[in-house]
Amino acid sequence: MVPKCAAGRARRDTPREEACHVETRHTRPDVAMPDRPQRIATTAATGRGGAEKRPAALLLLATILAVLWANAPFAASYEEFWESTVEVRAGSMDLELTARELVNDALMAVFFFVVGLEVRREFALGELTNRSRAVIPVVAAAAGIAVPAVVFLLFTAGTEEAGAWGVVISTDTAFLLGALAVAGPRVPGRLRIFLLTLAVVDDVAALSIIALVYTDQLEPVPLLLAFAGLAAVALTRYLPYGRGGVYAVLAVLVWLAFYASGVHPTLAGVGIALLVPVFPPARRDVEDALEQTRVFRQSPNSRYARAAVHSVRESISINDRLHSAYTPYVDYLILPVFALANAGVKLDGTTLDRALHSSLAWGIVCGLVLGKFTGIFGAAAVLHRLRIGEFGPGLTLGRIAGGAALSGIGFTISLFIIGLAIEDPAVQNEARVAVLAASLLAFAAGSIIFRIVERRRPAVPAGEVLARPVDPARDHVVGPADAPLTLVEYGDYECPFCSRATGTILEVREHFGSELRYVWRHLPLSRVHPNAVAAAEAAEAADRQGRFRDYSAHLFENQDNLSPEDLLAAAESLGLDMERFEADLRSAEVSNRVLDDALDAESMDLHGTPTFFIGHRRHHGPYDTATLIRALEASRNAGR
Repeated sequence: MVPKCAAGRARRDTPREEACHVETRHTRPDVAMPDRPQRIATTAATGRGGAEKRPAALLLLATILAVLWANAPFAASYEEFWESTVEVRAGSMDLELTARELVNDALMAVFFFVVGLEVRREFALGELTNRSRAVIPVVAAAAGIAVPAVVFLLFTAGTEEAGAWGVVISTDTAFLLGALAVAGPRVPGRLRIFLLTLAVVDDVAALSIIALVYTDQLEPVPLLLAFAGLAAVALTRYLPYGRGGVYAVLAVLVWLAFYASGVHPTLAGVGIALLVPVFPPARRDVEDALEQTRVFRQSPNSRYARAAVHSVRESISINDRLHSAYTPYVDYLILPVFALANAGVKLDGTTLDRALHSSLAWGIVCGLVLGKFTGIFGAAAVLHRLRIGEFGPGLTLGRIAGGAALSGIGFTISLFIIGLAIEDPAVQNEARVAVLAASLLAFAAGSIIFRIVERRRPAVPAGEVLARPVDPARDHVVGPADAPLTLVEYGDYECPFCSRATGTILEVREHFGSELRYVWRHLPLSRVHPNAVAAAEAAEAADRQGRFRDYSAHLFENQDNLSPEDLLAAAESLGLDMERFEADLRSAEVSNRVLDDALDAESMDLHGTPTFFIGHRRHHGPYDTATLIRALEASRNAGR
């Protein structure tokens, strides 16, 4: 059998020509190529699952500890601790907060800041830049906000608690991803992207509702000062140096102004994040970083070191740098502390009995569990029926049903809004019980749905049938679009076996002539081939100028020279418009095109390159010229 680059773990002493073992995961290569920051990416079963389970597990542990603490023999210490005061004085200004307010008003501002960075990035560079890809999760998110609110109001209309409808509108992203990693399908790539995009829209709505609905009284002067501070934040990007310190000082001042204005101060984090610039690195900035690094290497000293560090840092947007820096603190510190401070519900007989007979509690449970599922799944099903939006391979209605059920896990923002919308501590307790119960029920419902859906999937083994039919308007096709025979290859520009297969493909095409159409699709194996994703995106950028085949041929002929500079030099040698080529390299459309092929491959559980399909059926065994010709002839005869 002809070898191929295959999934798994390679021994350190295994030659690359014999076996290239990878993780099937679409990520950015660790090279300084002009590119945008890493966006939502797909993962295989062995991909980010563990990384997503850890924050969810820590959040769950903090929740359990809070509940145990609130119900322990020393339970009185729980409220005593979180109601203890912290006082900060600066001149004539005196700021006094309880420990819980310090968490909810100050630390959670950092959480909302990270959420704002994600929202800003997705609208600028991510999934929300593509209308056909975004329409389904956006509409589903809107329905997943409106329907739970309506369900909640059906239970609470006419009561004092009706104003707490914001409790049921939001999904906890950390718990959602952790639950998906535990209970979801083995290859959840497109479903994960769907849920993440949905969560971004969900967060935007939640933040807007907090700002517009749960602000009691406005003080105009501090509010004007807050907006002036935000304007200063927007102008900070033009400073040549020292922007980090200026951002930090302005962030504190804006937070204090929002606090004094009556608007919840956590929104300061959102406002600042939306004004932090996000951009794909420009070629000149990357080249400058490389040059400064070379200078430092030639003459190591502190001055050149600072210049090199500064140039590398400035080549990446402040949005990407801040998101990478603060996300670990949010995942592993802020959210667990928030859960510890707010999830400590008293689970005695009185509280449980009140919750069981409470219209508020039932409104929360039904809003999150039934409302979220009905809104998200119902909207997706209607769009699917109307053929609106893009349902890629692997994103089935059954899997969306499981994801919609998991979306009923409303924790962080639900608990947060309870503190804003409900004043009575006893009623807050009922609401917290309901949120915890709803989250457990949503997880159970999602797990059951996924188990049923995956068991009912077709008996055909994964990867035996082509997931996405060939589309001449989308695919890279050589030969007549209506040719009777089709050969599809999933390949990697850095894979030596794909390079060798090009000669075989040429001979097969010569044999069949106009009777064959050959289709290339991307499957960049980035762990063992660090330049594969960059090469695939460069080929797609060349395709924008009608030179896909020429550029692809150059990549295969120069597999040992696929560095960022080499990819740019290749485009220049082919006479491409370099300004347009570089702009396309940084575009979301090019990245999403490669990502789509990788997601298709993931949905079929493909792990090696090259992988061939004869017509719509996967080809197993050697892929020499004679074997492929026989396989194609057999497919012709079978179709008669």
